[in-house]
Amino acid sequence: MNVLIIEDEKPSARYLQRMLEKQDVNVSQMLHSVEEAVNWFQNNPHPDLIFLDIQLSDGLSFEIFDAVEVNSAIIFTTAFDEYALQAFKLNSIDYLLKPIDEEELQAAVKKYKSLKPAAQNVQFNFEDIKKLLVNSVEREYKKRFITKIGQHIKMISVDEIECFYSENKGTYAHTEDGRDYLLETTLEQLEQELSPETFFRISRKFYININSIKDIISYTNSRLQLKLNSYKDQEVIVARERVKDFKLWLE
Repeated sequence: MNVLIIEDEKPSARYLQRMLEKQDVNVSQMLHSVEEAVNWFQNNPHPDLIFLDIQLSDGLSFEIFDAVEVNSAIIFTTAFDEYALQAFKLNSIDYLLKPIDEEELQAAVKKYKSLKPAAQNVQFNFEDIKKLLVNSVEREYKKRFITKIGQHIKMISVDEIECFYSENKGTYAHTEDGRDYLLETTLEQLEQELSPETFFRISRKFYININSIKDIISYTNSRLQLKLNSYKDQEVIVARERVKDFKLWLE
């Protein structure tokens, strides 16, 4: 199997390469920009499978396909979890949300192997996917959550929530008055329910309200540590793979 990675963040590309090698999948080439990818496709045989980051340093990766016709199966890697990602399911073998989970990667590779050679014949509707990414989907986001406390039902306004976090297989909301409430949801479900202007998933464990950030500190391994207004139970760390997107979100 001939595999290509297109990812503008070189540490993320190497990390994905190492995970694939653990699964005995050899990566023949890593590319890091639209321009580099177009040049490469024009001068080399196309691979069986591409791991394709959506947003590259010099534009959306769909611009590659405006310039060259690519006959390869594609697994998208993306941080655009706030959009209608069902489009990726319909137009690719699979998609992987960053930071990429090793088990999810293994499942995506297994899915590709079970579908090939038909996987090479998937018809991509890149224009529809591009519209989802370029134009923010107009939608209503959750304004409140409910939680049960004894025999009582409490309503919690989203504006009161500093962060959401997972712990012991539960999902909690931490409010600005320093309280924690167990919710009947998961962080994955919250990806479709929270406004991307206000909330950002900094790791597999934390969702952060931009208004709750008191300080941002450089941390080990190119990560960032956040100090929130009231949450102090655990260190709040921005995963290395999410640092670039986090900084863009802050702007």
